[in-house]
Amino acid sequence: MTKQWKATSRHIFMILFSLLMVYPVLWWIGAALKDNTEMSSPNIFPSVPQWSNFTKGWNSVPGHSFTDFYLNTFGLEIAVLIVTLLSCTLVAFGFGRLDFPLKNFWFSLLMLTIMMPGQVLIIPQYALFHKLGWVNTYLPFIVPHLLATGAGGTFFVFLLIQFVRGIPRELDESAKIDGCSWFGIYWRIVMPLTKPAIVTVMIFCFLWNWDDFLGHLLYINSVDKYTVGLALRMINDSQSAQEWGQLLAMSLVSIVPATLVFMFLQKHFVEGIATTGIKG
Repeated sequence: MTKQWKATSRHIFMILFSLLMVYPVLWWIGAALKDNTEMSSPNIFPSVPQWSNFTKGWNSVPGHSFTDFYLNTFGLEIAVLIVTLLSCTLVAFGFGRLDFPLKNFWFSLLMLTIMMPGQVLIIPQYALFHKLGWVNTYLPFIVPHLLATGAGGTFFVFLLIQFVRGIPRELDESAKIDGCSWFGIYWRIVMPLTKPAIVTVMIFCFLWNWDDFLGHLLYINSVDKYTVGLALRMINDSQSAQEWGQLLAMSLVSIVPATLVFMFLQKHFVEGIATTGIKG
């Protein structure tokens, strides 16, 4: 009886705690369906849902709709994902499989960059990109990832290196006997076997770049190139009388892509984290 009571009390506590954690999300959903007069109401959901908040919010930026901003954001995300995967997997393969002079030194130097706060690089990076004429373009987000030095690039390389080191080297020797080059080993053997780690990198890269409001704010000036995060700021600034329902409705819509990406790839994400460094 005592064990049953302990199990029951544990489940009751977990249910109550989960409700406490879900409450802000429920309030967010309810507020997205309210008008300004009901925003201060203690009720979570409105008496009359204002579904028009979503349609009005979608077209709330003069001369543009959120369709344009979503296309800009997804285009930037796809480009960043492609160059990040290419660069980080190549660097990880080099450190995990090849032998070259000062390999340990360069790897240690790579790891030291993780300890450097990103804030200290904002001013020199902006000055460099401004001199190169890259301000108000997407190049400041794409080119650093092409060199495996963008946001989270070092972490991605470290994650992939641990996974690559866990792949048996006997596979390399067998591939060499069959006449496979190092690039063939990388493309035909290592890449397929690191799928869980690659999916993990994809999820992290997508989420971090989707939420990179500061970087987008610094380098993108033209409304035609605005991402979803900058468009949400425009809703807050473009109206003299703030329509909170429309702003909350669009902010709710803005998290849908990131949520779907994590939900559909969660299995591979957990596998990649759990087996990094021990797969073999």
